Amino acid sequence: MTSEVVYNGDLRTTCIHLKSNSTFETDAPTDNNGKGERFSPTDLLATSLAACMVTVMGIKARSMNFDLNGIKVEVLKKMAADPRRVNGIDLKFHIPDNLAALEPKTITILKNTGITCPVAKSIHPDIEVNIDWGAWS
Repeated sequence: MTSEVVYNGDLRTTCIHLKSNSTFETDAPTDNNGKGERFSPTDLLATSLAACMVTVMGIKARSMNFDLNGIKVEVLKKMAADPRRVNGIDLKFHIPDNLAALEPKTITILKNTGITCPVAKSIHPDIEVNIDWGAWS
């Protein structure tokens, strides 16, 4: 088993990663009866894409003898109403100056690694994903 999710009432859960025993809480968003004081489950879906992308890109960079420290990705989740679902994810990469100067071939390798991460390959094709690579555009 990977994790457990406990419903705490008041539209909140506690999620427990069983191997590490680390936890985080979720809350329903304000547009769906919640307080919006924590990540919502749909926030996690969108955020997981960015986290997965930079993680596998970091693995690739490590294998190429450098690191990606300092990359930041802004995530915007877009919702549809009927049925209520995530219908879009916008990612905006912020690339530190030292990484903006990488060779074009290296940038292409990193971008291809990111867009083929496991989460990206798991997202339904009806969800529109837009990526702004910032300095790597």
